[in-house]
Amino acid sequence: MSVLERFRLDGRVAVVTGASSGLGVDFARGLAQAGADVVLGARRVDRLATTAETVEKEGRRALAVATDVADPASCDALVVAAVEAFGRVDILVNNAGIGTAVPALRETPQQFRSVIDVNLNGCYWMAQAAARVMRPGSSIVNISSILGLTTAGLPQAAYAASKAGLIGMTRDLAQQWTGRRGIRVNALAPGFFRSEMTDEYQPGYLDAQMSRVLGGRLGEPEELTAALVFLTSDAGSFVTGQTLAVDGGFTVT
Repeated sequence: MSVLERFRLDGRVAVVTGASSGLGVDFARGLAQAGADVVLGARRVDRLATTAETVEKEGRRALAVATDVADPASCDALVVAAVEAFGRVDILVNNAGIGTAVPALRETPQQFRSVIDVNLNGCYWMAQAAARVMRPGSSIVNISSILGLTTAGLPQAAYAASKAGLIGMTRDLAQQWTGRRGIRVNALAPGFFRSEMTDEYQPGYLDAQMSRVLGGRLGEPEELTAALVFLTSDAGSFVTGQTLAVDGGFTVT
C-alpha cells in the first residue's frame, strides 16, 4: 500500500454526529471523498437531508438518522440503524456539540449541565454504542477544542470543562480499547474555523484573537477535515490516545 493509498477509506462506514451544519457537513463530505459511506446524526433531521445529498454527490451512500446524543438510547438507535443499513461501523466522529459564553457567577445549573450533557456525556454514550459493534482497525475521533487546552478571553467554563473532559476521556478509552479491541481513539482540538458558533461571536472578537494565531488567519474547513481523515484512516494506524491541535499555532502562544 502506498502512502497516499493509506489515506483512503474505501469500504468503510463512518458515523458523524452533529452532521446537520457547520463542520459536521465538512467532515461528512471529506469522509465521503476519501471513500466512506456516511451515517449522519443530529437533532435537526430536516437539515440532515442536505448533508446526505452532499455525501451522495461524492458517489457514496448516506443515511440520515434523527439523534439526540444526550440520550443514550438515541445513540444506540443511531448505531443500530447504521449496522442495519450498511452492515458495520468503522469510524465514529463525535462532533455534536453546543457552546455558551455565560459569566460563571450567572450561569445556572441547567445551563452548565446542558453543555456537559451534549459535549461530554453525549460523546461517551456514542463511543459506547459504536465500540460495541466496531471491529479491530476501527477509529473514534472526538472533536474537542483549543478551549480544552487553553483560554480565549470569553467566559466559557462549561464549554471548556466539557472539551477538557473529552481529552481525558479520549486517553482513557484509548487505553481500554486499543489493545483489547483494536479500536483507536483520538481527539481533534480545532482552533478558529468559520462555523455557526463563530458567527455568534461579538464583532471584533475574532480579529482580537488573531494575534495569538501564528498563521494569522482563520482555518479552512478542508484543513481540519484532512486531519480527521488522517486519524480515521490507515495513515494514522499507529496513533491513539492523542489530541491533535489544528489551530494555526494558537495553543503555543
